[in-house]
Amino acid sequence: MREGSIAVVGDKDSVLAFKAIGLDVFPVEGEMQARETVHTLARTYSVIFVTEKVALQAETYIKRYKSRAYPVILPIPSAEGSMHLGLDGINANVEKAIGANVFVDGKED
Repeated sequence: MREGSIAVVGDKDSVLAFKAIGLDVFPVEGEMQARETVHTLARTYSVIFVTEKVALQAETYIKRYKSRAYPVILPIPSAEGSMHLGLDGINANVEKAIGANVFVDGKED
């Protein structure tokens, strides 16, 4: 695994801006390509940002890596807007850790 390497996976419109700041970008189209790309990148990248749509499409692969230190796979909003997956994940982890939902409604508006 390359130390400090970061990849971004998602639709072309959402990921191309990340290339300008030096991250490796992987535009995908369709569920099968999203799954295969996440699975392949997990072998060589320390951090993988995925758009929320890709996170849903590759959910089974992403779950495999949750118990491992690397890669860290984080959902980000796409160019279409947020689906609140990141916040929902944080909310679920906090509730699991302390046994209560500390967020009022769990969503930002």
